[in-house]
Amino acid sequence: MITIGLTTWTEHPSLLGGTDKLTLTEYSGVLPVVEVDTPFYGIPKVSTVAKWQKAVPDKFQFILKANQTMTLHDTYEDGISMDALKAAYREYRAMLKPLTQHGQLKAVLFQFPPFFERSTRNFHYLQRIVQWLPGVPIAVEFRNQSWYEPGVKDAVFDFLKDLGMIHVVVDEPHAMNDGVSFEPVVTSPKLALLRLHGRNQKGWSAKGKGWRGQRTLYRYNETELAEFKTVVEQLQAQTDEVCVIFNNNSGGDAADNALALKQLLGISFGDLGPQQLDLF
Repeated sequence: MITIGLTTWTEHPSLLGGTDKLTLTEYSGVLPVVEVDTPFYGIPKVSTVAKWQKAVPDKFQFILKANQTMTLHDTYEDGISMDALKAAYREYRAMLKPLTQHGQLKAVLFQFPPFFERSTRNFHYLQRIVQWLPGVPIAVEFRNQSWYEPGVKDAVFDFLKDLGMIHVVVDEPHAMNDGVSFEPVVTSPKLALLRLHGRNQKGWSAKGKGWRGQRTLYRYNETELAEFKTVVEQLQAQTDEVCVIFNNNSGGDAADNALALKQLLGISFGDLGPQQLDLF
């Protein structure tokens, strides 16, 4: 199975050929999965998650970003108390229940910061994630090239396999000390996840006030999309599902690229009609 989605649902009017922001219901009538980044900034209430569910078909799925406390973004250097860390995981697990109960959680995405390098300490932390989110599909996106050094990366992939974690295949600008290499390796028999950020090297390295508007400003061309088609088909032979998430949306290119790849792959997403969940 191959699925395709985007990051957030409001920012892709071209999915329906318009200019207005989309509702989740409108988005879910076109694509079967969405990546949601709001949990990174603050863990949503269970009632918020229930509202999402009521807006989508019953087979629609969510990829949720792990909270920034869980990915150690703001606390790594100074450390965080074990009690505070465990409390974040408890709250996050409670938030996930409506999705896990109805099979609507595709994965929790741990997008680690660039300073999360390969180390014994961080290997141990990956083990703790599995312990603290039992039964939850965990996808890991590394942003430090140390995890992919020659002679080491195969052991990293084996480690993720042993933990049952999903290795996120990342396409992004890659230069010295900035970005990671493209590593199309499957570590889970259930899911392979590709996140496509674009290849705007200058924008990827941008600093200052407007960096968010430049970082993923990129439109994949036909040749690049054809290359992704080949990769997806190769990965498909190794796992139950390949999910492609386009994040190149600084200029609104993600939706058009997603639809183009869908056409190249010759796939459809079946029934994306009204949801049937009985949540109460």
